[in-house]
Amino acid sequence: MNKEKTIIEYHLNKASISHLWNSIGTTHGLAEWFADDVTVENNIYTFRWSDHEQKAILKKQKLLVYMRFQWLEDKDSDYIFEIRLQTAELTGEVILLITDYAYPNEIDDLKMLWNQQIDALCRKIGI
Repeated sequence: MNKEKTIIEYHLNKASISHLWNSIGTTHGLAEWFADDVTVENNIYTFRWSDHEQKAILKKQKLLVYMRFQWLEDKDSDYIFEIRLQTAELTGEVILLITDYAYPNEIDDLKMLWNQQIDALCRKIGI
């Protein structure tokens, strides 16, 4: 069974791109909402939670726009996860887009996990 691509969109009305980038584009920022601890060595990010850790390679990034990772366990596939920031043209609203992959029977759990993570991010930055 193949994983399915899932894109989750969050509208963050009161956020600024630069403020969000500090939480998304740095290990310190990621450690404040995404994981308990984040370190990087040679483009390999280690994400630690209380009961486990996972490693991901930073595949690509564009300053103030996105961070694209691939879990090492998925290294022989096209599966990535990406955190992307964009601004709505008409309203100027900041939109946070999460792209991730999950097996069909795990998509609801994936969305729930991202909802919890983005809620933690919003609390951290005060929006």
